[in-house]
This record gives sequence, C-alpha cells and structure tokens, in this order.
Amino acid sequence: MNRYSIIHEKNPREIVLLRGRGCRWRRCSFCDYHLDSSTDEKANFELNKEVLSQVTGIYQHLEVINSGSFPELDEQTMCELLAICRDQKIHTLHFECHYLYRKSIPALRDAFAKVGTDLKIKIGVESFHYEFREHFLKKGISEKNPETIAENFNECCLLFGLTGQTIDSMITDIETGLTYFERVCVNIFVENSSCIKPDKSVTRAFTEHVLPLYISNERVDILLNNTDFGVGE
Repeated sequence: MNRYSIIHEKNPREIVLLRGRGCRWRRCSFCDYHLDSSTDEKANFELNKEVLSQVTGIYQHLEVINSGSFPELDEQTMCELLAICRDQKIHTLHFECHYLYRKSIPALRDAFAKVGTDLKIKIGVESFHYEFREHFLKKGISEKNPETIAENFNECCLLFGLTGQTIDSMITDIETGLTYFERVCVNIFVENSSCIKPDKSVTRAFTEHVLPLYISNERVDILLNNTDFGVGE
C-alpha cells in the first residue's frame, strides 16, 4: 500500500496515509476504510514515522488521512506531526474528522497554530440530503443544516455513484458544499467489501453531465478512483 504522494495540480500538497486505532463510528454502510487500523499504538507510530519521514515540505502544504479521524492517531504520531510542521515550515495542514469529534477541533487548531500551521478540517458528509445520508449511508451526522455542519469544518467530501442519486442531486450537493465550505472533494464510489454496490448508470451520468461543470474548478477535487491522490490501494 502506498502511503505517501505529492499532488501537483489543484491545491498542490504532499499527502500521507497514516494508520490509527480505527474509526470510532464504524457504522457507515458503504465504508471499509476502517480495516486499515491497528490497536497496537507502538506499531502504528513506527509505521507513521516512516511515512512522515518522506515529507519534504516541497509546497509547505500537507494533507493527512488515516481512514478515520485525527483523534484516532496515537499521541506520538501527533507529536511527530507537530515537529514536522515546525521543521518543514508547513503553513497549511489538512486533517479528516467525523462529526462526532467536532468539539476536539478547536484544541487541535490551537496546538498547530503554535508552530505556525493553519489547520483545515475535512468532514465526510457524502451528501447533504439528510434522509439519504442518515438512513442509507448511516453517516451519523445528526445536524440537517449544512451551514451548522460547516461551523467547525473547512472542507467536505461527497460520495457519488450510488443508486438514487441523480444529475440534479449531485449538482445540488456540490453547490451546497461550495456555498458553506472552502473546498469540496468528490469521490466516485468503487466496489469494496461493504454490502453497498456502485451504480454504473449514476457514475456514467456524473461523468457525462456533472464532471465537465467542475473539472476546472480550483475548489473542487474529483477522485474517479479512490487512489487518484496516489495513496491507498
């Protein structure tokens, strides 16, 4: 599995895939990313330290993903990240976080601000259609108002390619994301070990009618495959 990459196009940055103790929520119907985890924090740190040693600060901009949320990383890894941000003069750091950890975000922002790093927190909303998100995807985001969801977060992920989604619903999700968040990351669902299956007709509709509208938008990242950022498998 590749755990380090450099994104040279939109929003240029280095990106690392670290390993934590696993997603606390772990109920999303479509997700199996939580399988990339371990309860052995010493082993996690050793792996993460090796991955982080590849960070050069080429763009002074770093994204960290860990198949879960930042509070699920061990303390030593977080200390290593702080040191790297300080030493490599990382001005912007992206973290992912589930809605249930939203109250942990201010303290993390303060910690990284002390080494001169601005934190951008990304939430996997997947869709702003509440019934679809909570009853089908089972995301565990109790709030319906997108403006309220965005209060603690800077960026959002959306998930397309699922039965029930339409051209209009996908455009509405992207436009809602652009209204309340700084950046939107669109992920096209690919088959995994979950019981949910991709809907090829929805993916085709996205590719033909939605993708051309946003492919050049500097605030929209689009992953047609889940490894398009160069990490994962």
